[in-house]
Amino acid sequence: MRLDRLLLVALHESEGIGWKTINRMVLNGELHEGLLSYDAQDWRACGLPVEKANKLSKEFPIAVERKRVELSNDEEVEPRQEEDKVWNLTNRTKIRIITALDAVYPDMLKSSPQAPWVLYCIGDPHLLSTPGIAMVGTRMPTGYGRKVATMLSEALTRAGLTVVSGMARGIDSVVHETALRSGGPTVAVLGAGIDVIYPPENRSLYEEIAAKGLIISEYPPGTKALPGFFPQRNRIIAGLTLGTVVVEADARSGSLITADLALEAGRDVFSVPGPLTSPKSRGTLDLIKQGAKMVTEAEDIIEEYDSWLPKGVSDTYNKERRAPRQERPDELAGLTNDERQIYHMLEQGPGSLDEMIERTRWDFGHLHSVLLSLIIKKQITQLPGAIYKII
Repeated sequence: MRLDRLLLVALHESEGIGWKTINRMVLNGELHEGLLSYDAQDWRACGLPVEKANKLSKEFPIAVERKRVELSNDEEVEPRQEEDKVWNLTNRTKIRIITALDAVYPDMLKSSPQAPWVLYCIGDPHLLSTPGIAMVGTRMPTGYGRKVATMLSEALTRAGLTVVSGMARGIDSVVHETALRSGGPTVAVLGAGIDVIYPPENRSLYEEIAAKGLIISEYPPGTKALPGFFPQRNRIIAGLTLGTVVVEADARSGSLITADLALEAGRDVFSVPGPLTSPKSRGTLDLIKQGAKMVTEAEDIIEEYDSWLPKGVSDTYNKERRAPRQERPDELAGLTNDERQIYHMLEQGPGSLDEMIERTRWDFGHLHSVLLSLIIKKQITQLPGAIYKII
């Protein structure tokens, strides 16, 4: 691994060295062999307090050598040229490192404020260079929010956009799952170490994204999730993408931080309107008041990025969008009228038991028997939390 990149990774992983310190050192051209000989006074000149400067003068050369050994046997991942090499931390974990000095570091992210110096990746790093759209929202969505997130994520994926989110509970999970189910790529940006699955119940989602998409983090492996890491990670979600869509958010949602960071990076912000009486819509409605583009269908987003999309993919999407849906003759064969009603309801997106009771006005016993029959006929499946969706 080239020395300047090795030094950058070691600095990034050193306790007491923050983004601003590294930025100052990079601008001053200090990523050279002499850095290994820095004494406490040199580190003090970099802005570090006495205690940390003394510690680094002793520990930094050891940390660099440890990292050099750690990376010595790592394989390259389809390098285009020498400076494009992406390195595995270990063959066992398949974690790869991309630094801001690498040609493969995404241009979109590089042009955003306080772009991370180092990214740890699991999956396909080439997705970092595809046109992406961020989709974020509340961790406790309503049925309306889940339905809209599903509809938009599926359409954006079919149009050729990479869906980027934070793999959190709620809207994040919905959009990742929908993108994968639609056969498209998705990128998850973590607020913990790349090998730390948070929330824990998203283990299967994490593994599927790792296999079919890309997981990234700026935090070294083993770093536990802390509350302050999530707002920081949001700047990466916003910086990687052409625009950010806020699907459903209350007035104090962390999703609004992502929207602010998108604006700071010069990116577009889109917002989905919701019921005036719903607390989960206050944040999105406020964004629309402040000038975010209102989204009532995926085309409101896609039309902004036509020049970014692969022509064949976008043409197929537009053709499918204009064509009336042709239901297969055998699609609903053998279903009763009540089963068809529930099936068509779930075609619009996953729904909860409570929502279906409210919409159908059926009693619990009857609805439960219809759902059970659909499950037996392998038309729908039940998810955790009494949520149902079409198979």
